[in-house]
Amino acid sequence: MISMEVAKNFAQQWVKAWNLHDLDKILLHYADTCELTSPLIITVLKEPSGTVKGKQRIRAYWEKALDRVPDLCFELLEVLTGVNSITIYYRSVFGRLAAEVMFLDKNMKVVRAVTHYNQM
Repeated sequence: MISMEVAKNFAQQWVKAWNLHDLDKILLHYADTCELTSPLIITVLKEPSGTVKGKQRIRAYWEKALDRVPDLCFELLEVLTGVNSITIYYRSVFGRLAAEVMFLDKNMKVVRAVTHYNQM
């Protein structure tokens, strides 16, 4: 079980890295073999599965996404904990609410993440 203190610290650092638009700092949270699923992958990359695998492919996706939304700013609303996972609930781009469920390895690196939005 991940403690709330550890989960909140992780979430705060994750949001801070995004708000700085610093891909290197963002990617420090992820394992090299991570897998990311998001409806925005379908939109941005035209990838029908909505999934990207591997840190370098995720970097390429996020570079495109940040180019599309240069004023991106996330607002952390809540953090939830689970067994080897956390959920970060935040206000995302264009005022959308988002919940990102992240499965973490023993080094607190994301190995799989699934993002959900209240509207698309």
